[in-house]
Amino acid sequence: ASAHSAPIGTEDSEAEAVLRSRVAEIIEEKINPAVASHGGYIDLLDVQGSRVFIHMGGGCQGCSMSAATLKHGVETTLRTEIPEISEILDTTDHAAGANPYFQA
Repeated sequence: ASAHSAPIGTEDSEAEAVLRSRVAEIIEEKINPAVASHGGYIDLLDVQGSRVFIHMGGGCQGCSMSAATLKHGVETTLRTEIPEISEILDTTDHAAGANPYFQA
């Protein structure tokens, strides 16, 4: 028998809660100050297992450089700090961006 009496599935939700907290802290302390200079921000929407769902807003939404920001800024920072993240998914509707910082 198992040494702990936690219900089945509790480990995942606890792990997700810990991961969510760590990701939120990194976004708040390291990522958002960097994108704020361009009028942008990153929101953490959800954590499912080791997958992280974010939304880019402000000057990041609709910006042609948002893919580079995501890949080289957000993703690199998060993966360096939290290597167990398997996937970072951007849920932003960039076509709806009204005031992007960088316009092609």
